[in-house]
Amino acid sequence: QSTWGVLDSLSSEMLFKVVFLLAVLGRGCHGDQTLQMQLLQHWDTNWEGQFTVPLKTDVLGWELKINFSVPVSSIQQWDGTWLVQGGASGKEYILLNKVDKGFHAAGTILKVRMMGKFTGSSAPTATAIFTDLTTDSQTVPPIHVPNSQQTTKYNYEELLVKSILFYEAQRSGKLPANNRVPWRGDSALGDKGDNNEDLTGGWYDAGDHVKFNFPMAYTTTMLAWGYLEWKDAYVGANQRQDFLESIKWPLDYFIKCHVAPHELYVQVGNGGADHGFWGRPEDMTMARPAYKITESKPGSDVAGETAAAMAAGYLVFKSVNKTYANELLTHAKQLYEFALQFKGKYSDSVSAAAGYYRSGSYQDELGWAAVWLYQATGDIKYLADAEANRVSGAGWGDSWDDKTTYTNILLYKFTHKDIYKTDIEATYTDWMPGGSLPYTPGGMAYRLQWGALRYTINMALGAMMAADAGLHADQYRCWAESQLHYALGDNPSNHSYVVGFGSGAPKRPHHRSSSCPSRPAPCGWDEQKNPGPNPHTLYGALVGGPGKDDSYKDDRNDYVKNEVACDYNAAFQSAMAGMIHLALNNGLPTCP
Repeated sequence: QSTWGVLDSLSSEMLFKVVFLLAVLGRGCHGDQTLQMQLLQHWDTNWEGQFTVPLKTDVLGWELKINFSVPVSSIQQWDGTWLVQGGASGKEYILLNKVDKGFHAAGTILKVRMMGKFTGSSAPTATAIFTDLTTDSQTVPPIHVPNSQQTTKYNYEELLVKSILFYEAQRSGKLPANNRVPWRGDSALGDKGDNNEDLTGGWYDAGDHVKFNFPMAYTTTMLAWGYLEWKDAYVGANQRQDFLESIKWPLDYFIKCHVAPHELYVQVGNGGADHGFWGRPEDMTMARPAYKITESKPGSDVAGETAAAMAAGYLVFKSVNKTYANELLTHAKQLYEFALQFKGKYSDSVSAAAGYYRSGSYQDELGWAAVWLYQATGDIKYLADAEANRVSGAGWGDSWDDKTTYTNILLYKFTHKDIYKTDIEATYTDWMPGGSLPYTPGGMAYRLQWGALRYTINMALGAMMAADAGLHADQYRCWAESQLHYALGDNPSNHSYVVGFGSGAPKRPHHRSSSCPSRPAPCGWDEQKNPGPNPHTLYGALVGGPGKDDSYKDDRNDYVKNEVACDYNAAFQSAMAGMIHLALNNGLPTCP
């Protein structure tokens, strides 16, 4: 018999107790306190009382489960919303804080005052259980570091595990039974296309809840690249299966988005409406329109990047699930042909994307997609396309919008032509000390203010890939290590820029769902303004990074330096895999 079948057979009073118990067990108890109501006054059949809760920690959400000695009714109070009023006995009540009554600072006293009617000859007494809904019961999986590997300054395996957890926290749609992030639940189950196509799934982009497919596809490609290059790192860290499940999540979504050979949904959710909401994705009620590219409204950049992601996905899954891999490859080929045949920038076709992820060019994605299809198929026509469409010269800095250097690295790997070597070397001459890029006083290569670490880490991964291809191995690996270690703690403040890792790690990332207390407590703009840490640790998330003078403040309102994003973690996670690979193979460089 099902759980709900059993509940149907229970009395109303017993049902109240069981449902309350299930609710508590479902989210874990955090600082439960048993309280006695102070009866302030009573007259005739009226009463007034108060519960007093001394707080040892900051509270962002709370619940009060009250058991009165006699039946009561017509209760007035100003702090919460009733989840249960009376039950079968008239004595059982559950009160959940109002959205603007959740935050109370440590060291203060929370007072919940109420008045109402009672039945009988004696004024009521009451006992209550106060539950702090602020935090959660999340645990981090065991970290496995092979005994045979070189000793490392930082625990790269821990970072790999936690970065995968970050992507799990970003999931949209119906979550699986093995969800490891207890403060996340099913969300955006109504995401649909113009013709009612199912567009559920994928990852939320950053600290918000829009699904921007262009950076999501880039993220997927970069994660796959790191896995394909350094699979032994995932195997050694016992993360191979978790990685496969992680990357399949966006790939499944891209399959849904590709509804016809020349039709691809590229965004779900409107940035303006989404950014006007501070809360959990599980609680969203705004309309979530879907936007697509077509022959008349092309997007060679996002079609090309999605083709690259699916071709890379084919390579990841071809030895795991050949049927699924072949499906990905079919979509990749169709999307590449779509990108080639109907050229244009997607942000010119989809104005809703232009204010957030405006494309600079589509040529680099055509070369990038072609080189991934060459890897997937071995078909020389794709290599020829990649060479024809690649962007020449020194790279500015690779990211979701620019794959210049990454493409040159792969072309050099497959052809060993000097033209690609020359451009890669020119890129890293610019990026390394003495080049054209400024450095912070603490030693971080500084390309751009917004998400500064993102560009630095992206280029560090490129250097590691170029080293693997035979270019200046020690020099490039040492430079990459210096930039990665800056993010992990080798900086003037000796703090980590990764949430939940290392010393002085960020505790207030600009991220909506982790800033909310545990459900069912409400969440709103008060949580954004909360001066304390986010109630939930967004393990593994790389924040934007410092200013050009190494300055940084852990401030939730600073979305330039303290937001997180799927694309920030992509090269970062793959770089951690690369460092583990070097340690496993006694290949860590000896750096000055």
